[in-house]
Amino acid sequence: MVLSVKNKIWLGTLFLFLLLLLTGGVGIYYTLQLKDQAKAVLQDNYETLSYAHGMQKELDAFTNSNNCNLPAFDSMLRLQEQNITEPGEEQATRQVRKDYQQLKTGDTSKALLLRLRSNLQQIISLNMEAINTKSKNAEAAASNTLKYIMGLAGVVFLIAFTFIVNFPSVITNPIRQFTEAIKEIAAKNYNHRIHLQRKDEYGKLANAFNEMAERLQYFESSNLNKLMFEKNRAEAVINSLKDASIGIDKYDKVLFANAQALQLLGIKAADTVGKKVADVAARNDLFRFLVSSDSKTPFKIVVDDKENYFSKEIVEVEQGDARNKVIVIKNITSFKELDVAKTNFIATISHELKTPLASSDFSLKLLEDERTGKLNAEQAELLQHIRQDNQRILKILSELLNMSQVETGRIQLNKQKVQPAIIVQNAVHTVMSAAKEKHLELVMRQDSLLPDIEVDAEKTTWVLNNFLTNAIKYSPENNVIEVSTYQKDNALRFAVKDNGSGIAKEYHHRLFERYFQVPGSKFKGTGLGLAISKDFIEAQDGKIWVESEMGQGSTFLFELPVTSQV
Repeated sequence: MVLSVKNKIWLGTLFLFLLLLLTGGVGIYYTLQLKDQAKAVLQDNYETLSYAHGMQKELDAFTNSNNCNLPAFDSMLRLQEQNITEPGEEQATRQVRKDYQQLKTGDTSKALLLRLRSNLQQIISLNMEAINTKSKNAEAAASNTLKYIMGLAGVVFLIAFTFIVNFPSVITNPIRQFTEAIKEIAAKNYNHRIHLQRKDEYGKLANAFNEMAERLQYFESSNLNKLMFEKNRAEAVINSLKDASIGIDKYDKVLFANAQALQLLGIKAADTVGKKVADVAARNDLFRFLVSSDSKTPFKIVVDDKENYFSKEIVEVEQGDARNKVIVIKNITSFKELDVAKTNFIATISHELKTPLASSDFSLKLLEDERTGKLNAEQAELLQHIRQDNQRILKILSELLNMSQVETGRIQLNKQKVQPAIIVQNAVHTVMSAAKEKHLELVMRQDSLLPDIEVDAEKTTWVLNNFLTNAIKYSPENNVIEVSTYQKDNALRFAVKDNGSGIAKEYHHRLFERYFQVPGSKFKGTGLGLAISKDFIEAQDGKIWVESEMGQGSTFLFELPVTSQV
């Protein structure tokens, strides 16, 4: 028969209750025995003593006054005859009855009275001895009863103590095993099993738990195989990338680093993957630079005693509210070398072309001189077109030379103190003829008492001239272009405002990139003027930007510090 946990608890409680009943029953039984023995002494012997003493008293009264109350004596004798309990008591009582009958006949002899007293005394002695014996027997019985009860109490105590100590473990041990098993499962130890050779509720629960653990182990094994397959495939894809890649998860831990990245960093995968970004950055300067710097400027690393150039790109990967990121490090050394070669080539070609262009410009001037012969209208127009083309080529070559100077990092600044008005006047004077052709009015606005600034006047004028040239190009005819100069905190600001079609905001940050041209623009140029302007201004610790909205014109601005470091 299979006992449930409920029945086990019920039987355990019943067992303790039966032990309690047994102890109480034995105690009550022996207590009742003692009570019966004491009652027997009171009812039998003490009553006999009372009757015998009463008869002695009546006999004494008869002896002293010859006035014996014989009916009272006879009544007590009758009670005694009905209360004979001890051996020899019946014979003595029968002799008293015989002597009493003789006394009733009138025999009052001394011998009769002595015999009567002797028999009554014998009855008293027999009962006194019986009382003494019964008292000793009662004491012995009480002592035995105490021993029995104490022995039984000791046995019951041992049984109850053993039961109390061991029985709770029957209930709690399986619970402890289940608790430990649940902790093991929580720690993903799906091999853990509960071994209970029981068929009660705990046994059923253990079987259900083991079945659950087996299913979890199966799922874990199948999912682990899938995850390991996907992990190996992802690692193979990552390692096949030509660019060095480092993945950082939302908990700021390094998720992966491919072989190219580890080789570049000069560290092992065990010291990187799974580690905190801060810990890896503390041990590796290049890694610290990659995770802490937001600059997109190419940087140089010496690899195998050779200078290599790299660019950094950060790819954000969203995961719910958290953002993971992948740092991609591209080797642009070959592009850098091509760029340097291109720059040198442009500089060489520009210098080489400027000489024949200057010569052709001089020849054009000679042709325009009437002393060499007068030109007809068609020849003069053709000569004018040639001159414009020549000037455009010279301008392009000049921009290319400036660009090559910027790219090689050899911008030479000739700083000197100059009045802001001179820079504005020189720039306006250069574009005045072009503005007149489109019937544009150039309005100069300048705050009074502007301080002198220490700048490269030629390059600063070139930037302002570039702003004005673009404004004239994109402004409609019969319009106004404003040139403003004013002080803003510790900087002097130059601004050129036109009333053209404006520039969309998404292109503002790209206007100063090399070769960039606003999509859909009807005017095409080299895309170098604003990029060179940016480099010239930033080389002088200044700042350049644009403010524009579609349909409301554009304002190009740059500012230079009033006190500049030489």
